[in-house]
Amino acid sequence: MIGFLIDMDGVIYRGGQLIDGADRFIRRLRDDNIPFRFLTNNSRRTRRDVMMRLRTMGIDVEEDHVFTCAMATARFLAQAKPNGSAYVIGEGGLLTALHNNGYAVVDKDPDFVVVGEGRTFSAENLDKALNMILGGAKLVATNMDPNCPTQGGMRIGCGAIVALLEAASGQKAFSVGKPSPVMMRGARKTLGLDAARTVMIGDTMETDILGGVEIGYRTALVLTGSTKRADLPNYAYEPTWVFDSIADIDPLALEQTMRRAPLAPPEPSEPEPALMMSI
Repeated sequence: MIGFLIDMDGVIYRGGQLIDGADRFIRRLRDDNIPFRFLTNNSRRTRRDVMMRLRTMGIDVEEDHVFTCAMATARFLAQAKPNGSAYVIGEGGLLTALHNNGYAVVDKDPDFVVVGEGRTFSAENLDKALNMILGGAKLVATNMDPNCPTQGGMRIGCGAIVALLEAASGQKAFSVGKPSPVMMRGARKTLGLDAARTVMIGDTMETDILGGVEIGYRTALVLTGSTKRADLPNYAYEPTWVFDSIADIDPLALEQTMRRAPLAPPEPSEPEPALMMSI
């Protein structure tokens, strides 16, 4: 049995429009009992919010089918420093995930400054975060995407806010979202599969495909999003497969191909990576 990690924007939908055939692909996974998770670097929404958005587009999913960078960040911090505290620049999805993992959200003397997606940041809370970092709090990012596509155009992403704090503080952020192995491995573990049986489907070479390649998954690039076929020679790495659309992917055919050419060796059992900073 194989399983799929699936990006959403540019793969399942584009803006507010469902990509033709995406619903049929997910229905086939469910009908054939093939495990899958939707992965998103958007920390603003809870997994229930993401589930409801997909359902309104005709994608029949449950909360358990969603894995967000906010969840990955909260789980990672809870392992690195259980019952810790965080000053948060972000919105509901990140706050909920931190609370669900035993973290207190504070505005004084936090263990971590955690930055996620959002439109509510201000010069005041950026200054506060800066001084907390200078005072010893560790800087953690849910992802390093510099911008995010919306129906009205691009908006500032988490990575741009983090870059400002990095420049001002002289401290580098630890990023948890795609392409970080923290998120890629965490999502795969929820499938109950090893790396050799995991396929990452995405539209972005710098996050989805890079993350999959680095951790040893097979990767399927779809051309309905940010990457075009003409872009591929610009990268030193390449996806396992390239498809015009997710609708063109036959899960059972991929499984047969993977059986004929197994990866060697499968990913060994290993602990989660330690936070690269003193806690």
